[in-house]
Amino acid sequence: MQSKKFVPAERISEKFSISIRTVYRDIKALTEIGVPVSFENGRGYFIVQGYFLPPVSFTNEEANALILMSAVVQRFSDGSIKKNYENALNKVTAVLRGSEKDKAEQLQDQIKMFIPETYRGVSTDNNYEYLSTLQNAISGQTILELHYQNNNEEVSKRDIEAVGLIFYAYNWHLIAWCHIRNDYRDFRVSRILKIRNTNDPFRKKDHINVNDYMKALPVNY
Repeated sequence: MQSKKFVPAERISEKFSISIRTVYRDIKALTEIGVPVSFENGRGYFIVQGYFLPPVSFTNEEANALILMSAVVQRFSDGSIKKNYENALNKVTAVLRGSEKDKAEQLQDQIKMFIPETYRGVSTDNNYEYLSTLQNAISGQTILELHYQNNNEEVSKRDIEAVGLIFYAYNWHLIAWCHIRNDYRDFRVSRILKIRNTNDPFRKKDHINVNDYMKALPVNY
């Protein structure tokens, strides 16, 4: 509700996969604990401006930059990143003032992204939700267990230590130390079938720098 000036009950119901009756009940609960929620016919619910103090503030230019990048996120990321980015963008628009919020919403509807004809045949599969888990494993230095399907459609189970993500050849690639092969491997993220963070710490202590690994790639990115 903070991310937009007005939010219909139907929108809240769809967003959180709840019934309209539950929306009415929850709105009533909010008003009973002192949250100033109001309603305008034909437009929906809104929270009286100024009730929440924003923890940070954004200029129009900063908000617009994030909105512009949302088109890239939609095209070149996976389901987990899209969801996290949408949540983050909602927090940004939530702290904008009324007129700035109107402009942000209008701009969001007016930015589109098309891939050049040259690249239409290039695979950009992103029907998965692994990038967020991979990021956490890289930063937390924890071992991942994954089921991977190679180019020959062969499936194998691996325990890996993820050291970096590289986007090249219009696909995300995970660079990781494979305990089965006892060497670094390049896993195309769209070929991962299943993944689990074991939360066990890395066993290898001297991993290669991702920038150095990129120099050895047999492609011009």
